[in-house]
Amino acid sequence: MVIKKKRIIQWDDEAKLYFKQAIQYIKQESPQGAQTVKLAILEHVAVLKENAGIYEVDKFKIENDGSYRSVTVFSYRITYKITESHIFILRIRHTSQDPIIY
Repeated sequence: MVIKKKRIIQWDDEAKLYFKQAIQYIKQESPQGAQTVKLAILEHVAVLKENAGIYEVDKFKIENDGSYRSVTVFSYRITYKITESHIFILRIRHTSQDPIIY
């Protein structure tokens, strides 16, 4: 039996701001679409509490030891870091933007 550890999710301030701005931008064209995207992203993030390793290793992280991972939801790439006790949401970017190699 695999024991899954619950971790605390902590958002980087910049990631949180970009997420809010992205939802506001979508809302201008489609309030329902904005709600759909918002809920989908939050659901994908919530899964990380108990199953942090579910998504792929982040290919844009140089010398990644496997603790940096990412998932794409409705053209938004969520990048996060796994530690023993936390999941840090580092970045949310639209996939049409150039990726940041870090």
